[in-house]
Amino acid sequence: MVLATAMMAGCGSLGTMGGTSGGNGSSNGSGALGGILDILSNPNTIGNVISSVIGTNKLTSAQLIGTWRYYGPGVAFTSEKALANAGGEVAAAQIKEKLQPTYNTLGLSASNTIFTYKEDKSFSANIKGIPLSGSYTYDEATGKITYKTLLLSFNGYAKRNTNGIAVLFEAKQLLKVLQTITALSGNQTLEVIGEVSKQYDNVRLGFDVTK
Repeated sequence: MVLATAMMAGCGSLGTMGGTSGGNGSSNGSGALGGILDILSNPNTIGNVISSVIGTNKLTSAQLIGTWRYYGPGVAFTSEKALANAGGEVAAAQIKEKLQPTYNTLGLSASNTIFTYKEDKSFSANIKGIPLSGSYTYDEATGKITYKTLLLSFNGYAKRNTNGIAVLFEAKQLLKVLQTITALSGNQTLEVIGEVSKQYDNVRLGFDVTK
């Protein structure tokens, strides 16, 4: 029930990909381009940020059923306008790149971070081994998942990507969950999640998962 309590509650700048222009006038452009190419060449991010808007790559109820295991940070925006305002697909990929070290430090893995959705509308989850279970409803049109447990209800989102799906939450909810895990594991607080929530409006963060 620790995770359930964390869900009940509710990153500064991420920096730019380019630096300031140098004396030769070329360092800024090459630095920005290099940063973009680094992100776009990473197979763990580029395949999963195309159409990074919840509801654009629809997931059916039948496709949601099953057990899904973590393989990386998940990111999506609530609308095409929000994605455009943030800077498009590259911004979504950049957020993933920023989240990855934090997730690595927490020790999230396919063996300890798992979501299971059943046909009878029950679900179970573990986030770094912290359990949560109850029932859920899923809205195919919006990708919204409403979770109900013994003590509380909260909302999440599901979105298809190239390797499976993303299970996403409002940034402040995710921050509370990961802060709870941090306290239990003895790690430091997760400033990067707070930075993302401050830097970007209408972003949803969570986990990319695959069967």
